Amino acid sequence: MNATVWAYGFYLAVSIALTIWVARTLHKNGRIFLVDSFLGNEPLADSVNHLLVVGFYLVNAGFVTLALKYGEKAADLQQGIEVFSTKIGLVLLVLGCMHFMNLYVFSRMRKRALLAHEPPPVRPQAFLAPVQARVVPIAPGLA
Repeated sequence: MNATVWAYGFYLAVSIALTIWVARTLHKNGRIFLVDSFLGNEPLADSVNHLLVVGFYLVNAGFVTLALKYGEKAADLQQGIEVFSTKIGLVLLVLGCMHFMNLYVFSRMRKRALLAHEPPPVRPQAFLAPVQARVVPIAPGLA
């Protein structure tokens, strides 16, 4: 086998291992956040958590396999390490962006759910009279 095939295999192994590690970490630690976002509905939070992990695997596996084709071909060891680090860096950036996108969406969902359970606003007890605007005359030479 040539060096390119070994580099591809190493890239796939590291990318898949990173994806599995991040997905397991998010699944384990994200449950608490999801239960809170869904106002204590644990079955719904667990179901969404599982669906998020499946989607996470699909998107990242698709990205890793598509990124395999693109980029330079390594001619020597130094260039192989550079190409490998670039591709792994892209995988890590995609993982991080997906993580922050999920956090943003679920924090908005949580905020909306908490607002829906808030008591209605209190009726005002008094009103203030509107303030009359003061008119300032313009100097004759400035108009």
